[in-house]
Amino acid sequence: MQTKELVRRVEEMALPLCQEVGVVLWDVSFEKEGGQYMLTVTIDREGGVDIDHCEKLSRALDPMLDAKEFDSLPPYTLCVSSAGLERRLKKPEHFAKYLGETVEVKFYKPIDGAKVAEGVLIAYDNGDVTIEAEGQTRVYEAKDVAAVRLTVQF
Repeated sequence: MQTKELVRRVEEMALPLCQEVGVVLWDVSFEKEGGQYMLTVTIDREGGVDIDHCEKLSRALDPMLDAKEFDSLPPYTLCVSSAGLERRLKKPEHFAKYLGETVEVKFYKPIDGAKVAEGVLIAYDNGDVTIEAEGQTRVYEAKDVAAVRLTVQF
């Protein structure tokens, strides 16, 4: 099973379970970290996610992942976690929810000598990210953007 198909299937299985637990499915990823694969299910909830939410979802999802369709996967660890305060924005709905908030944009290669830019999220259009920083608005093309995260201002 390819990664995109795996993520799609896990999302399908996790959505109703998330509703039962009282959380929102934020993201699903399957990535190699170090020498081990991690299947990470990230959840969110107004008022925050606690360990009980993560445990309930993990216990409900784990037996479903024992189905024959997942037999071809390499050994992996299931991780259910909160999106956190400095959450990664990946989907269009993530960007729409946090318009007007401060974000950090990381690049694959330096742009104007920097690998990171921080500013207020103004727009998101098909992968292109527009931020405003120090009175200037800048559009970063999808091909240059490695990751976008919320930043916490203290």
